[in-house]
Amino acid sequence: MKNRVQSSRLNKPWGFFILGSCVRHVICGIAAWWVIFQCGFPGVMVLAFDGEMMKRRQQGILTGMPFMANVAPRTFVDDLGRKLYLANPPKRIVSLAPSVTEILFAIGLNEEIVGVTEFCDFPPEALAKPKVGYATPNLEMILGLQPQLVLAPRSFLRADLINKLEQLKIPTFILEAHTVEDILAHIQLLGRMVGHSEEANAQAALMRKQLAGLSSRLVDLPRPTLLYILNSSPLITVGPGSFIHRLIELAGGRNAAEQAVAPYPRLTMEEVLRQNPDILLFPVGRQEGISQVEQDSWKRWTTLAAVQHGKLVQVDSDLLNRPGPRILEGLKHLVKILHPEVSQDNLPN
Repeated sequence: MKNRVQSSRLNKPWGFFILGSCVRHVICGIAAWWVIFQCGFPGVMVLAFDGEMMKRRQQGILTGMPFMANVAPRTFVDDLGRKLYLANPPKRIVSLAPSVTEILFAIGLNEEIVGVTEFCDFPPEALAKPKVGYATPNLEMILGLQPQLVLAPRSFLRADLINKLEQLKIPTFILEAHTVEDILAHIQLLGRMVGHSEEANAQAALMRKQLAGLSSRLVDLPRPTLLYILNSSPLITVGPGSFIHRLIELAGGRNAAEQAVAPYPRLTMEEVLRQNPDILLFPVGRQEGISQVEQDSWKRWTTLAAVQHGKLVQVDSDLLNRPGPRILEGLKHLVKILHPEVSQDNLPN
């Protein structure tokens, strides 16, 4: 298996990201007071947590209501509740997630994207961008690119990395999608941030129409039970609180892990046997996925309905695992798997 998840704390090139419990404790323990400091890049300010940052404030802390009134329309809040002020749309952006890179290209950016991860491979233009690493980004390279904005997944929040970025005065905006609507909201949010609202709104509107159009064709149909296997040993799947769980529901299926209490839970085989899924779904791809040998190993569970009916199927991991514009293609693929009898012709456009 290539670059596959080895534990519940995913640190691989999946398009979605999981925050480890130790980091969550760190975040919860940070004081909620904010201070404003000026970044080392024109037109960019961030609001930083009180504490250590208070000790590192630079001269020229910006205060005064007239100034704040002027920047308020360009205020953005990330998925950690941190505020970022952008006086103008950033012209130099580093993306630290394949899904974010896909969003930026989809809403019309190209030259503004000056750095991406080594796993950012779509669209093809992304392959030509400078690479800054992934799980451990090369901070010297990021600094050398002189970004006015860094967009990062929440799994990026290792305390040492965040502290270093703060020391380097690199404005960082954190994104984490829990639902399909979060993905659409992120597309529109990034559109506003980079000055491409028209393109972003059009992209999100089309996706909403097609999502609704597909879902309306599945009303009152039976809902086969599907188990999405992110990893076999340990067995990791998707649960409520993950956007993939919602995609399964939108596609007219029932998630075998719908009773789980975590977005990406571990399951025991006893629970799988009890749920007896009709379909086993395996992500596959160039950079991540379940090997054919490992897929075939599931055939030994001969009491499973999916095995008995030969319903061990594959999906392009990039279409489902990346919370970006291509989730619509992922949804269409899920509908074909769950309800091949449903027509996908003449969807809204």
